[in-house]
Formats: sequence, structure tokens, C-alpha cells
Amino acid sequence: MTTVLRWMLAIFFVAAGINHFVSPEMYLAMMPPWVPWPELANVVSGGAEIAGGIGVFFPRLRRLAAWGLIALLVAIFPANLDAAFNGMEINGQAVPNWILWARLPVQALFITWVWAACLRPKSTGPIRSGAEG
Repeated sequence: MTTVLRWMLAIFFVAAGINHFVSPEMYLAMMPPWVPWPELANVVSGGAEIAGGIGVFFPRLRRLAAWGLIALLVAIFPANLDAAFNGMEINGQAVPNWILWARLPVQALFITWVWAACLRPKSTGPIRSGAEG
């Protein structure tokens, strides 16, 4: 099950990262006004998603990739908060407020997914009590 979670995670982040370059409008619309170089922030975050997703595939890089993805998810949370509080438009169309607010707990789900797929300690088998023979 962990392998399936890991593959899905890796594919999700690589696809999301590629989307930063294919459809930057959505990500640029979400950038708060206090971000000094929105285009650069979009490229860096998209590249980080791609690198993290690829890193998940490799056992030697997996922990580093996972911590990097978690750091990225935490780093972009203020932009999600800003969008929820102030609204946003993509190509002149307002994004419904419920979607912007729903994104906030989804970030926690993504962090949990990264942890479960890449960082959770491996089980050593069933727990046995001393009463069993």
C-alpha cells in the first residue's frame, strides 16, 4: 500500500510542478501582492514540486524529497490564506470562495500523504503481548 501511495504522490507532484509551466496563470493569480517576483516564485515552486516528486522515486533521496515537499507545502500556505481572505481571479473569473477555503485543510492532507508515503516508520509486524506463548 505504501508503494502505491508513494507512486501516486510522486506522479501528483511532478504533474503539479509541470502545470506551473504549462498554466502559470492560476499560480500567478494566487501570489500575494507582497511576493516580490511572482514569476520567479512560480518557477521555483514548480521546479521544487517536480524535483520533490522525482526524488520520491529514489530510496536514497526519498526522505530529503519528502521533507522538501513538506517545507514547500508549509511555505505556500500563506499564499493560500491570502487567496482565501482576499479572493482571486483566474483569467478574469472569480474563484468561488468555498474552493479557496477548502484548499486550506487540503494542505494538511497533502503533508499527511507525504509523511505516510515517505517518512512513516516501517512496521515491524504485529504487536504481541507477553501473555502469548
